[in-house]
Amino acid sequence: MDFLNPDNKFDGWKSSFSKGGSWVRYNKVNFGEKPVKTVSARVKSSAGGTLNVLVDGPKGKKVASIKVPKCNDWRVVSADIVGDAPLGVHDLVVALQNGRVDVDWVGFDALPWTAGAMTTGRYRNMFAEAGYSQAEIDAKLAAIYDSVFHGPNKVYFEVGDSMAYISDIKNHDVRTEGMSYGMMIAVQFDKKDVFDRLWRWCRKYMQHSSGDMDGYFAWSCKTDGTRNSQGPASDGELYYITSLIFASNRWGNDTGINYLAEARNILDKSMLKTGHNRVAPLIDVNHKLITFTPDRWGGRYTDPSYHLPAFYEVWAKWAGDNRSEYWLECAQASREYLHKCTHPVTGLNPDYSNYDGTLLGRNGIFGDAFRFDSWRVPMNIALDYSWSCADGDWQRAYGNRIQDFLYSQGIDDFVDQYNVDGSTVERIASAGGKTKLRHSLGLVATSAAVSLACTDPKCYEFIHKLWNSGHQPYDDGYFDAYYDGLLRLFAFMHLSGNYRVICPAGNSSESI
Repeated sequence: MDFLNPDNKFDGWKSSFSKGGSWVRYNKVNFGEKPVKTVSARVKSSAGGTLNVLVDGPKGKKVASIKVPKCNDWRVVSADIVGDAPLGVHDLVVALQNGRVDVDWVGFDALPWTAGAMTTGRYRNMFAEAGYSQAEIDAKLAAIYDSVFHGPNKVYFEVGDSMAYISDIKNHDVRTEGMSYGMMIAVQFDKKDVFDRLWRWCRKYMQHSSGDMDGYFAWSCKTDGTRNSQGPASDGELYYITSLIFASNRWGNDTGINYLAEARNILDKSMLKTGHNRVAPLIDVNHKLITFTPDRWGGRYTDPSYHLPAFYEVWAKWAGDNRSEYWLECAQASREYLHKCTHPVTGLNPDYSNYDGTLLGRNGIFGDAFRFDSWRVPMNIALDYSWSCADGDWQRAYGNRIQDFLYSQGIDDFVDQYNVDGSTVERIASAGGKTKLRHSLGLVATSAAVSLACTDPKCYEFIHKLWNSGHQPYDDGYFDAYYDGLLRLFAFMHLSGNYRVICPAGNSSESI
């Protein structure tokens, strides 16, 4: 046994095998009551080799043989269980048959998270677990970022020497959704200039500075800054606040923008609304759940894709607005709501719902079905699982459930709109002027991202499908550089361990 990283002993231990017949034992491993199908190991080997996996001692029953290729970087390799899988509690032995191999960990089926990154400071790299090299992962992530921000189909556009916007190209507008997503991506990638440009455009053209809407943002503007609508959409404020807190933690508040003060300004002004003149608080005070839009009508219901409980934990930890306990209560309420609004068999959720999770029943094309907004829910639950893991048992079951449903529709064929019970929608919502059910890249991305919470090994099939996905026009000519592109980028950030809780300067974390 030796340190995995001699320079950081908190990274844990590795087992180094250099002689055939050498072994290590893991005592009292609980295999549970359901037979496992695969075994995986995170390994590194300068020469390659073979590891045998046995139960009940070094001379016990062999359940798998793992072929380890020559690999100078850590990677995850897997093998099928042979014969009857062990059940219940057994001692586990990993023995070297031949070669030279370092072993970080061994796991069965997909590996469940037991504690979130807010506690451990660690993140899973599921692309590495799926067998891709770190060099491949880094190059792929950089290329996807570049395609969104700088490529021929970019959605990011700079204005003068100090501002920029992200455009929903197909709808010819700028939305708080995309602007706040762009700010979150920028702070995650340590792109301060991009972040500041986007924020300056938001402050100048989108944020209300007086009146009943003071502090809120107009959800849609033309690319010249003219407002298409005065009202806010609550997910924009949610991302603005969290990304500004992360910017404060990463870059401080004395480089021209006081990020923390801007976050607190949104929080204070949005939560002090009283409902006067149809303007409500961002979070419904009776239910402690985010509104669809904080106005007279949208304040009556919510949107499942707006629920990111771990964001509230970030606010509780670093906003410094004297509402820490309240934000933690909102996080818990949000998790409980997600239980109610997702279908118990399919895992699908509606675009909108009542605060108790029931369908609105308004008979509009948007509302009760699983459509475009709904795609984000699997990825959002993956984020909460990765960062907090406060609802791990339910989230693991949810991840398996929604992947089971989509897999049953065909992993290459599932479409982007369903009724929540999995039946075919009666009406198809159009996008970009085209009306068609598609195997949409955005849902391919988010259904792969939820693999972070899954325990069924088929989650790696979803990961491989995302890895190999291209971003090009569909067969009917429709192309979505904006929504598909941003969700694809977020999913790659998640699955590579690069969507992180950004702590104040001096604190750091590494992916695993």
